[in-house]
Amino acid sequence: MDLEALRHGNFATLGTAINDWSMMVKQLKALETRARDDMHAKAQRANWAGVNATVSREFITKTVGEFSDAVAQATSILNILRDTRDELVKHRDDLNQAIDRAWKKKLTVVGVAGGGFKVYVNVHPEPPDSEQAMKGVVDELQGILDRATTSDSTAARALTALANQADHGFSGAKYADRDSAADALEKAADMAALAKDAKKLNPEQLAELNRTLAQHKNDELFAAEFATKLGARNTLQFWTDMSSLHLGARDSELHQLQDFQKNLSTTLATATLSDADGMTAWKRQVIEEGTKVYTSDNPAHPMRGPMSAMGFQVMSSLMGQGKYDAEFLDAYGKQLLKADMAPSGGAGMNTNDLWKAPNQLTDLVFGEEDGQDPMVGFMKALSHNPEAATNTFADKEVFKHSLESIRYTDRDAAVAGALEAAVLGTAVGEIPSEPVPRSTTQAEIMRMVTETIAQPDGASLVTKETGEHFGRMASGYMPEINRALYGEARNSVFLTDSADPDPFSQTDVGRFLYEVARDPDGARQIRFGESIYTASSLEAHIANPSLYDGETKEAITYIAKNAGLIEGIVAHSEADAQIGSELGSEKEENDARKRTGDFMKAIIGVGIGAGAAALVPQTVAGAVIGATASGYFGGISGMAVDRLIDGRQADGALDRALYATGKGLDAHLESATLQTQDSAMDALKLHRSDLPPDATQHWINDAVRQGWTNSDSFLEDRHKRPSA
Repeated sequence: MDLEALRHGNFATLGTAINDWSMMVKQLKALETRARDDMHAKAQRANWAGVNATVSREFITKTVGEFSDAVAQATSILNILRDTRDELVKHRDDLNQAIDRAWKKKLTVVGVAGGGFKVYVNVHPEPPDSEQAMKGVVDELQGILDRATTSDSTAARALTALANQADHGFSGAKYADRDSAADALEKAADMAALAKDAKKLNPEQLAELNRTLAQHKNDELFAAEFATKLGARNTLQFWTDMSSLHLGARDSELHQLQDFQKNLSTTLATATLSDADGMTAWKRQVIEEGTKVYTSDNPAHPMRGPMSAMGFQVMSSLMGQGKYDAEFLDAYGKQLLKADMAPSGGAGMNTNDLWKAPNQLTDLVFGEEDGQDPMVGFMKALSHNPEAATNTFADKEVFKHSLESIRYTDRDAAVAGALEAAVLGTAVGEIPSEPVPRSTTQAEIMRMVTETIAQPDGASLVTKETGEHFGRMASGYMPEINRALYGEARNSVFLTDSADPDPFSQTDVGRFLYEVARDPDGARQIRFGESIYTASSLEAHIANPSLYDGETKEAITYIAKNAGLIEGIVAHSEADAQIGSELGSEKEENDARKRTGDFMKAIIGVGIGAGAAALVPQTVAGAVIGATASGYFGGISGMAVDRLIDGRQADGALDRALYATGKGLDAHLESATLQTQDSAMDALKLHRSDLPPDATQHWINDAVRQGWTNSDSFLEDRHKRPSA
């Protein structure tokens, strides 16, 4: 910073820029509000079908997100400009005050060419302490200029970094002031320097690196700067060295490394969201390095020799946490899958040996799995990014290879989780904040899932690792499942907003439910999904009889009959599998039931429509008839969940034995009937319906029992059963 420039600095232009940005933020906030409350809300309720129901709605949703990012970026720019202006004004005032104090000491300060300055005594003879006084003034002035230079240069760096984050659109990075943005960039550079050589990283430095990543892992500027400064090859080499140096870690060391791996994974995921030139090169190079071999030795064990891992293995082991950029996952997945699908044989076969080699590193993922199969980490990344998951499985060959490969590998849970995200449109374990309309692509992937598992050898795909995921997928497609199972009258009774409301065949979906229900977690998810969809469907028709062009009694009986059919399929599957003997304990079953119920209630609580858990039906045209639109749904479904959590707790060996007996089936039938009746009674009371309560219960009793009876013959006709 030049002395004369700061001394006579006029920051009016900067003030004008601040005023302009302040106005910009206000206008963008107004546009964001309009986009969210008007454009987006209308898009969710729009009477669209086909491509418009998915592509246009998805485009509008992303556009609304861009408005939010624009507000965030503009606010950050405003904060940095305002903070910098205030600091420079203070530095200018400090400089002039220091010069005035120097004058009182008979010292004059003048600027010189090039931006420097000189201090000299302006009286003769010179006072005896003038030399010391001049030195003090020089030091004070230089300190002020240095601080002003820091304010100016770090602001420029932060603003440039913000602008470079997004090649198109806006960055979502948020900073309250210049210092926080500058601090993030500085810390990122420092941490990248620490990670340059894992072998020189002492315990204190590792702890510092872990703490800093934990603090800034979701900070876009920090993450992009860290990854760029470290570089793609160094990132892969760093984790190869860490895995070798800490091979076989236990106890506190293992816990520290697990925590560090999560923080590093999330940081790199955040970094991939950046479109800065450095990150674009980083992403490209990581993919190029996929088939390269990285080696590392541990100086503490020289006789062991160097350990090795391929680039895909190293990178995938760092994909377990965070949301990686969809475009990066698409490009990375294409190259990884090309390698994974290369071995000859049937779909999914012979991939296990592909990723094993002599002196293979086995602690690429600390404490969970060995990290040798890179598809595991990649599939976990897909489970956190539904858009990328849907894109990946839209390729039928990739879908078939991935699903079939779980027969021959240990990637069961990872593949099933990625499929769950692909077909439901939400990350695994994430509670959506709004309805998630399903596209034809998602429905087609779900159709392929049901068709594959419905095959004679499909049962082996449902394991204790995959059952819960498949169960949640069934729960999420409960509207379409109901439509497939019933057939007649489905268009006006079983409501959905899916772009393809009828993707399933009756036989495939019935066999799919049967196989998934053989797993305790899968059965639980189906039962919760069915009960909630039944409760909300009953409420829809009781609250709004015009939804169905016949008598409401007919709609109620159709819904109840399907409830009995689905519950019957699940109960017969459980009985055939003698699932009771597999219950570890009453507490485990009851705890799992409560976890499932709490998650479902959380989704109900945000008032969404059919989507992540298919909780509230919507019209085929997409008009929401859920809580946010009509003032109902949520309460009745919530009560249904509470009954499932509390109404039938597993109770010791007696309860487990009942599962495998006729008495167990009778108990299930009674439970399904009461649940359906209670949901209807709740809706009648809430909406003050004039339907006769006693007669309604009678209709439901007969319909549920008819559906239950049909379930036995349905399965006998379509599935070879142990009890047959």
